[in-house]
Amino acid sequence: MLLTDRLAPAFGAVAGGPVDPVVRRSQHADFQSDAALALARRLGRPPREIAAAVRDRADLADLCSSVQVSGPGFLNLTLSDAALAEMVGGLAGDPRLGVPAVARPETVVVDYSAPNVAKEMHVGHLRSTVIGDAVARLLEWSGHRVVRANHLGDWGTPFGMLIEHLVDLGEAEAADDLSMGDLDAFYAAARAKFDADAGFRDRARLRVVALQGGDPDTRRLWRLLVDLSEHYFLTVYDLLDVTLTDRDFRGESSYNDLLPEVVADLDRLGLLRDSAGAACVFPPGSVGRDGEPLPLIVRKSDGGYGYPATDLAAIRQRTGELGATRLVYVVGLPQRRHFEMVFAAAGQAGWLTAPARAEHVGFGSILGADGRMLRSRAGGTVKLQALLDEAVARATELTRTRNPALGAAEAAEVGRAVGIGAIKYADLANDRHRDHVLDWERMLSLDGNTAPYLQYAYSRIRSIFRKAGVTVRPDAPVPLAEPAERALALELLGFAPVVAEVERGLEFHQLAGYLFRLATTFNAFYERCPVLRAEQPVRDGRLLLADLTARVLRQGLELLGIRTPERM
Repeated sequence: MLLTDRLAPAFGAVAGGPVDPVVRRSQHADFQSDAALALARRLGRPPREIAAAVRDRADLADLCSSVQVSGPGFLNLTLSDAALAEMVGGLAGDPRLGVPAVARPETVVVDYSAPNVAKEMHVGHLRSTVIGDAVARLLEWSGHRVVRANHLGDWGTPFGMLIEHLVDLGEAEAADDLSMGDLDAFYAAARAKFDADAGFRDRARLRVVALQGGDPDTRRLWRLLVDLSEHYFLTVYDLLDVTLTDRDFRGESSYNDLLPEVVADLDRLGLLRDSAGAACVFPPGSVGRDGEPLPLIVRKSDGGYGYPATDLAAIRQRTGELGATRLVYVVGLPQRRHFEMVFAAAGQAGWLTAPARAEHVGFGSILGADGRMLRSRAGGTVKLQALLDEAVARATELTRTRNPALGAAEAAEVGRAVGIGAIKYADLANDRHRDHVLDWERMLSLDGNTAPYLQYAYSRIRSIFRKAGVTVRPDAPVPLAEPAERALALELLGFAPVVAEVERGLEFHQLAGYLFRLATTFNAFYERCPVLRAEQPVRDGRLLLADLTARVLRQGLELLGIRTPERM
């Protein structure tokens, strides 16, 4: 943003080094900078004195009609009408709507979704998939090279049981059943047989040995299970409208051959210690409630490998072979300690050192409207596809009721966009650290901070142009005479700063909150400022503001993975 560019040199001169001016919208002026408060302790000077020094140095005469020091040391900035009109007008011809591509693109690996082979995706996979996809979309649009990593659970002891059950059923029959139906039923049947039949149990354990040893027939059957599961996962991703593809599957099995090298490297570096027969790393700072160091088990006492070994192998491969400098793990908050220890161990081993860094993007659980863990009517885990189908069905019915003029096909298409959008937005508009309550009535409402509210605001704007048969004049003068015009113009300038902030912290409720404020501000503008009935050149200027609002809503929702129907 231009204000940031103008303030940064002034802050740098006063502080003796680079400073982020931290320019935000304000209730007391158009924008506000509070960077002086953070500098006060570092410089040993009163924050008001620092803010005044920055004000006196900053080159703002052509931008601001007022620059005032207020409160404990805020800089309140009011744009001149001429500068505001020029800045908003500049967005009209900018396909990126004022958001610059990053100056130094990185290779970023985003690890998300991560279902298990031979199990159906359930509601617990929703948040990782939705949040992770928003992370990938945003970072990619910002200009980074994004590698999507869908870390499938496709290896380990249970697969001996599953493969042997596949053999017992007959390969063709089982494959047909699995391709059409219930993966959970297949898994449950295999588990029940494993628990009840000692002979089957012995055969299953031998299958594990054969699988790990590379037996061709066993590997072929294992691959059949993986392929059938991946096909099912892709149908769910298509319905959920996320960007994961078959190229993004990264099974645990893909790291299997790297695990002995990981252990050898850790041993060579002197990081491995024996703990009850297991080979462990003791990352610095990782202690239990009793104050004793916590071990990260790399190789178990029976010679097998667990999640820590696979995660360390993945980091080693991602920062080494892929050259990634940012690793993002979108996994539930209960795994926080695990990732802290894995990241620390990878740092000790030299696989995760500057500029490379890793971050755990954690999130809470999904609850029902009653505030309890979401369950099916039968008391079991809610299957994700069933949840998505219900969202689409509810939204389609509401669409038909609200707009009976829509044909069946268009109503179904809009219903899908609204239903899936409602599910995703309700998640992303919520602070991801908190539990998310799934409430159908609230999520599908056209009032309040919901996807349908934003989608309707977008379609309402598009209808202005469609019904009147008008187009936008990109060079139209931006009208600012009315308070509602000025408020909308200022809100449009907020898109770039919020995208930059979300890119840093990956807190998508900030972007959702901005889009809601923009839609609300537009609705107030539309009620108070006639568009098509206005005299020229105000008419063209208001059309320009409307078009920019629609473009920002569409781009912002696209970053969240939400479609914007032209009609609702």
